[in-house]
Amino acid sequence: MSTPAHDPLDDPLARERSHLAASRAALRAMREDVEALDIRDVTANWVNAEVLARQIDDRIKALADLSDTPLFFGRLDYLHAPGAEQEPEGRGAASPQGRRGETGGQFYIGRRHVHDADGDPMVIDWRAPVSQPFYRASKKDPMDVGLRRRFGYTGGDLTAYEDEHLSDPAEAATTSKLLQQEIERPRVGPMRDIVATIQPEQDEIVRSGLGGTVCVQGGPGTGKTAVGLHRVAYLLYAHRDRLARTGTLVIGPNRSFLHYIEQVLPALGELTVRQATVDDLVAQVEVRGTDDAAAAVVKGDARMAEVLRRALYSHVRMPTEPVVVVRGSRRWRVPAYELEVIVRELLERDIRYGAAREALPQRIAHEVLVQMERSGEAPDDRVQDAVARNSAVKAAVKEIWPAVDPAKLVLRLLTDADFLAEHADGVLDDDEQKTIVWAKPVRSVKSARWSAADAVLIDEATDLIQRTHSLGHVVLDEAQDLSPMQYRAVGRRCTTGSATVLGDLAQGTTPWATRSWQEALAHLGKQEGHIEELTAGFRVPTDVIAYASRLLPHIAPGLTPVASVRENPGFFEVRTVTEAGEIVAACEELLRNEGSTGLIAADARVPALAEALTAAGITYLAPGEETTRETRLTLVPASLAKGLEYDYVVLDEPQAVVDGEPDERTGLRRLYVALTRAVSGLIVAHAAPLPPQLAE
Repeated sequence: MSTPAHDPLDDPLARERSHLAASRAALRAMREDVEALDIRDVTANWVNAEVLARQIDDRIKALADLSDTPLFFGRLDYLHAPGAEQEPEGRGAASPQGRRGETGGQFYIGRRHVHDADGDPMVIDWRAPVSQPFYRASKKDPMDVGLRRRFGYTGGDLTAYEDEHLSDPAEAATTSKLLQQEIERPRVGPMRDIVATIQPEQDEIVRSGLGGTVCVQGGPGTGKTAVGLHRVAYLLYAHRDRLARTGTLVIGPNRSFLHYIEQVLPALGELTVRQATVDDLVAQVEVRGTDDAAAAVVKGDARMAEVLRRALYSHVRMPTEPVVVVRGSRRWRVPAYELEVIVRELLERDIRYGAAREALPQRIAHEVLVQMERSGEAPDDRVQDAVARNSAVKAAVKEIWPAVDPAKLVLRLLTDADFLAEHADGVLDDDEQKTIVWAKPVRSVKSARWSAADAVLIDEATDLIQRTHSLGHVVLDEAQDLSPMQYRAVGRRCTTGSATVLGDLAQGTTPWATRSWQEALAHLGKQEGHIEELTAGFRVPTDVIAYASRLLPHIAPGLTPVASVRENPGFFEVRTVTEAGEIVAACEELLRNEGSTGLIAADARVPALAEALTAAGITYLAPGEETTRETRLTLVPASLAKGLEYDYVVLDEPQAVVDGEPDERTGLRRLYVALTRAVSGLIVAHAAPLPPQLAE
């Protein structure tokens, strides 16, 4: 690592600081240019003005200079000038030129594009093609890069740099100390981006094309969540116009998780990505009830889609009477057998129930128009529309193809055992049907105590009636906990788009947890999706991941253990305690270090630990609340720990975590999650014996 020289004129660090200052000034100028735009004379009406004003406001926010965030983090010196780079969709930036010298040019790599008053780039967006070698170039394949320089920062101040001469065979390949320091840097507050530390195998996933679905199996600390978010940022850069029309969505397991990750994309200049949970997507009814595990498993089974389809289309009745349309003095008769042909054709077309219902009156009207033409009349489209609205036609449609409310359909299936038996015959066995039928009758949709699984069934029924709007790209994180029906609900949101699926089979803690990613992709409707596996651990210390991996043969046989690539083995200790005060003392011990601390415990033990912390005068946060310099301890129920990370963790009573789940395998998976939340150090504190699966 280099330090400043004595002569400022020959000081490379001083020159880099000068470029940083100039780049920040250029960014301010870009922002001021946008703020100074006058749109009064370029908008046709108030609607256009409102849209343009919003776009300008978003642009101003995207050009914000965050004082504690490095504007650039690396530099590439090419041996030869890079060829003309393909511009991303919707971008009019000048082609990258870099600073010219004896080599092919210097390119500073940062979070966003910055150009000077002449339009020449001072910082290149990390997503641009010319930036790719920063992440992928190596001694074996230098990609025409002579020098790769990494910068070290303290806050927003550039304090160090480190060079790799990739094309110099005399220089041995070394591990970047700045890279290691950035990976292991203590964390306070929400999740941060990894744009300066993306690894080659991660970059391949990040830059994979928009057209294909990617599924990432990644153990704890492999960066799968960050990879998914950075892929969204990359796709928005490369396909901005398309995704601006079709939309993007990030789906997480719960609100705490979404709050934890919500700052990553804005830090990369992307402000338009919506975030939601699966429950948010299907929230057509108020969820006030819960299912036992057996009922939830059946309701979440993909076979329920067929039960719903049968129940819905049972409302279609074959016509037994003709339709007689009276217009003026003429009567036009469509016999029942012709109506039956129309109905069967619509059923065979396999279109949505609602779309077929809308098509039926037009088809009947068409038959009437054919008769009119045969009699010498010349009806036009207006006549066909009038016939379709005729009271006799409307009455026939109501009788043949009645409107169906999706919530009422699901309610009838769950409360009418005979109706369920009729449509689940050969799909669900008798015991499965009894498991999901409600014991008590319900008067209305509004009074029903719907469960989360019921809401997913209603969403499925809604899609059978009317097609769900599809987005351009969906990121699904912690996917291993979804049921097949939940996968279908997500898949409906990207039928014409693509998806990034992120998860770890070993961390599945629901009774219906995903058994294989091939199955998951099939339920998602993306059978062609490509599965990638990340096995290099960048966040979890070596000793911690080795200890947690003792559980893998019992919870996910055959899954490749995560191999920590960190030089710092981290702090790890298994400690016997006798009272809550010793747990509090362990927290106080870890809080003396820089960074965040999490106290993770079985849900049932959280109230007692909260009492002990309060009695000791220690303030703490709940999951989802942002840590600050003053309050760095979070009390985390084990059920909410998934996806969260802390610099240091105290894990209370591992056996209690296991016992808090309905079965041992799920309990051990929950324990695996809890054990792998620490970035720098872990204390496992227990009074009861440890689970035998943790023995060497």
